[in-house]
Amino acid sequence: MKNAKISRRSFLKAGAVASAVGMLSAAPVAAHAAETDASAAADEENGLLDVFKKPKYVFLFIGDGMGTAQIQSARFYKGTVDNNGAVTEADLSFTSFPQVGSVTTYDSTSFCPDSASTATSIATGHKTESGVINMCPWTRDVPYETIAEKLHAQKGYKVGVISTVNIDHATPAAFYAHQKTRKNYYEIGVELANSGFEYFAGGEFQKVNGDGTGPDNHTVAANAGYNVVTTQAGAAALTAGAGKTLIIAENLGDGKAMNYAMDAANGEWQLTDYVKKGIELLNNKKGFFMMTESGKIDWACHANDAAASIHDVLEMSNAVQAAVDFYNAHPNETLILVTADHETGGMAIGYKTTNYDTFLTNLAHQKMSYAKFDATYVQGYIANKTPFETAMQDVKNVFGLTLPTDPAAASAGKLLLTDYEVENLRKAYERTLQVGSSSQSKMSQQDYELYGTYIPFSMAVCHTINHKSGMDHTTYAHTGAMVNVYAMGVGAEKFGGVYDNTEIYHKLAELTKVQ
Repeated sequence: MKNAKISRRSFLKAGAVASAVGMLSAAPVAAHAAETDASAAADEENGLLDVFKKPKYVFLFIGDGMGTAQIQSARFYKGTVDNNGAVTEADLSFTSFPQVGSVTTYDSTSFCPDSASTATSIATGHKTESGVINMCPWTRDVPYETIAEKLHAQKGYKVGVISTVNIDHATPAAFYAHQKTRKNYYEIGVELANSGFEYFAGGEFQKVNGDGTGPDNHTVAANAGYNVVTTQAGAAALTAGAGKTLIIAENLGDGKAMNYAMDAANGEWQLTDYVKKGIELLNNKKGFFMMTESGKIDWACHANDAAASIHDVLEMSNAVQAAVDFYNAHPNETLILVTADHETGGMAIGYKTTNYDTFLTNLAHQKMSYAKFDATYVQGYIANKTPFETAMQDVKNVFGLTLPTDPAAASAGKLLLTDYEVENLRKAYERTLQVGSSSQSKMSQQDYELYGTYIPFSMAVCHTINHKSGMDHTTYAHTGAMVNVYAMGVGAEKFGGVYDNTEIYHKLAELTKVQ
């Protein structure tokens, strides 16, 4: 059956494009349907279509921490906000893909795994310990070769790795590095330079200077032949044929990562821009593999910041759309996969005090992420011992949450704070002034259950607006929930059903015929 061929026109007439067999996947956009019909006659005239053709262009999108609740909250939020509060679900670019699967995410040590081990599973088809990147578990002395490395070495595909967090963070590193611990940041940066992959883009290296005795990671990359670009203008100026390129985002936020989508300034490059630039630089006759991580979905959910998570999921949807646009021009050569490494935060749509209702439009009042609120406001409160009532004026302006004593209380609607909520915020604020912003050693077990390892006041504010919107979280860490896989294009039919995340690698290897 591997050599079976079929007339494309007969295939379309039979309705097989959208069938469960899915030998060819239909685009989720009307424009491609017209394009397919127009090209059918030419295909028939030129001969029979090999329906087992391997994908020449492979896009793998990983929403770090993006479980089904993260996706659904973004769909519900967008649908509700775009329709003046009506209970309406919006489509994301990938939620209409013709194939959907569900995968388990556990690793060799935990049902609540970390990003290093889960990305290793996706990249190599092997389970390992939490915190380990592409090395065997327990002894950690046998490296695993990744799908990106195989495609690069065996098939001559160009390879791109993109992340909104640090380019040496666990998920991007799992496609080019092999380390006993994900904390070997400098060594991971050296492996990046030695990979020979053609395109890297994202946040800054976490330990760019290493121990200070050798060249920094930028210099290591430059010595390996990379264009090291650290300005947006420099990135925009790059054109096809530029050679191996490493782009470090010019505008960096918390942790030297890219800014949250909701914090990005007008004109500031976001994930979509780096995907588009990657397509421009990687496109070639042999093919390419591009792994794109939206890493701050995970960071937002660790901090229980529902609004920041939602906006980063929406931006990831925009980035996937750039791949869909490329697919529409190359429908018989492209495969797009969208998945997650694990779920973060135990996000739930529904909260005790809102019962069977949600009020997601409340989240539209939040103007910035918890991280930007910390940097812009809370650090000043700590330094200046700002009175609680003064701080709450900023909370009103940034989140919409309004004290009952505020002159505008009558018009605050569902964002009017109850006495109970005010007391919780006041306690968190007082605790913040007591422990400061970096004194985790002073935090009690009760503090951790209430605020995690974050600044208490910021967490209390996020929890309050989440709850008033009808959302909640169970943890500041990861969960063992299954995550979805969305697939479109050549070989997409292989990714439906229920399976383990290691199978993503094996399915890709089979499709691309790597050894």
